Amino acid sequence: MTTFSSVAVLGAGVLGTQIALQTARHGIPVVVHDISDDAIAAGRERLAGIVEQYLGDVGQDARQDAEAAVARITFDADLARAVAGADLVIEAVPERLELKREVYARLAGVAPAGTVFATNSSTLLPSAIADATGRPDRFLALHFANHVWRQNTAEVMGTEQTDPAVFDRVASFAEEIGMVPIRLRKEQPGYVLNSLLVPFLDAAAGLVLRGVADPETVDTTWRIGTGAPVGPFQIYDVVGLRTAHAIASASPEPGAQAWAEYLRTEYLDQGKYGVESGEGFYRYR
Repeated sequence: MTTFSSVAVLGAGVLGTQIALQTARHGIPVVVHDISDDAIAAGRERLAGIVEQYLGDVGQDARQDAEAAVARITFDADLARAVAGADLVIEAVPERLELKREVYARLAGVAPAGTVFATNSSTLLPSAIADATGRPDRFLALHFANHVWRQNTAEVMGTEQTDPAVFDRVASFAEEIGMVPIRLRKEQPGYVLNSLLVPFLDAAAGLVLRGVADPETVDTTWRIGTGAPVGPFQIYDVVGLRTAHAIASASPEPGAQAWAEYLRTEYLDQGKYGVESGEGFYRYR
C-alpha cells in the first residue's frame, strides 16, 4: 500500500515525464497534464525517448517492466479531468514564478480538497508560491534531479505553513518510488543540490563568456583535474538549455543576463536544447 494511490504530474517536459515514469514503475497510476494537444503529443514522444534512456542505463531485460509502467501513464490536456482522481499533484512547469502561481491558482479551483500539491521547482522557494495554492498547509517542494532513476535524490522542503504530517507523507512517497528523500530543515534557495551545483555551472559559464576557454576545454580540464565523469557543459546539456536559460533570465546575479542571451542566440534559436533535442554544447545523435 503506497502513501499516495494516484498521482498527477503537471508538465510533460523532460523532468515531468521522468517523474511520471519513475512513479509508474512502482505501481502507481499517473496522469500527465500539459496545456495543449500538441504539448501532449510532444510529451508522449518524449516519454518514449525517456524509456529508451532508462533501458540504456539499466539494461534491456527491464523492457517489460518499463512497458507496464508506460501503460499506467495517461495524458490529458484538460486540467480538471487530469487531477480529479489524484491525491498528489507534482508540478513541473517551466521555472517562472508568475507562471507557477497562475498554474496553482487554476489548480486550486479544480483539485479535490484533500489533494497534496508539490512543486518540482529547482530554484524558487515554495513560500513564494504557497498562497496561490489555496492550501499552504498541504503544499511543499519535492525536487527531483535529471535522470531520476540514477540521480535518485528527492529534496523535500516545506514552508513554515506546511503540515509536518504532509512533509513526512511526501518524504515517505519519495522513498516508495525508489528515491532517497533529502529532508531540508528550512527553506533554502537552490535546496542542497543546486546550492552546490549552480555556482559551479556559473563559474564555467563565466570562463566561456570572458573568452578564457571554450566549453570543451573547460569540460576536459574538469574531468582530468578532478576525475569527475562529466564536465559542467555536459551537465548543462543534461539539465537542458531551456531550463538554464530560464534560470539565468530570472537571476539578479551579475552576468546572468549575458549568459541567458548567449544561450538564446548560440543555442536555443537554433533548436539546440541539450540532450533532449539531440544537440546542445555537444551532439547526441
